[in-house]
Amino acid sequence: MALLEVESVNAFYGRIQALRGISIEVDKGEVVALIGSNGAGKTTTLRTISGLMHPQSGTVRFDGRDITRTGPSKIVEMGICQSPEGRRLFPRMTVVDNLFMGAYTRNDKPGIATDMDRVFTLFPRLKERRTQIAGTLSGGEQQMLAMGRALMASPKLLMLDEPSLGLAPILIETIFSIVREINAQGVPVLLVEQNASKALEVAHRAYVLETGSIVMTGTGKEVAASEDVQKAYLGI
Repeated sequence: MALLEVESVNAFYGRIQALRGISIEVDKGEVVALIGSNGAGKTTTLRTISGLMHPQSGTVRFDGRDITRTGPSKIVEMGICQSPEGRRLFPRMTVVDNLFMGAYTRNDKPGIATDMDRVFTLFPRLKERRTQIAGTLSGGEQQMLAMGRALMASPKLLMLDEPSLGLAPILIETIFSIVREINAQGVPVLLVEQNASKALEVAHRAYVLETGSIVMTGTGKEVAASEDVQKAYLGI
């Protein structure tokens, strides 16, 4: 049994069908990439998993439990945490206060302190700027803070939505290096990313979404080797 199972999910925005019978899995220890063009349904998939929207049909299971109709706050408590597209920080709060907001469902002070140290080890820049107002950080630093905030919830599954969006190439390398490190520490990652090349480099497995449907799946290397994927997403 996989840690996360999305089975035959159909989802709509009004009358517009955004997901068409998609099925994906994420197992313990994996990085799974979800790639596709704008409007393919990637973010909708994450919203459905996190409980921000509910599918018209199909099932979402996490750690063996049906969470298809579960609310988002309960899903966070169960261990699914998301770093959203666009970061969505609390811009007038400090770095440290933003990180503490990620732990709002927890009451284990020693564990929170341990995870704060872990975040500062992964992101030394955040430790340097711990008292700085989040809205004054650079784009790369804000992305680090968004990921760190999600980690403060002590996730069993971390979902990253476009973590490299708008970043300079050197920062993109840093972000994906950190994704590898987070996974090496035992956290499974579901990665939505338009930079297909980098996503497939770090992914154990990958799914390709087109207009709400899964059109290809395989290991990261298998998907990257596909001629159709190379033409459509890798610029080859």
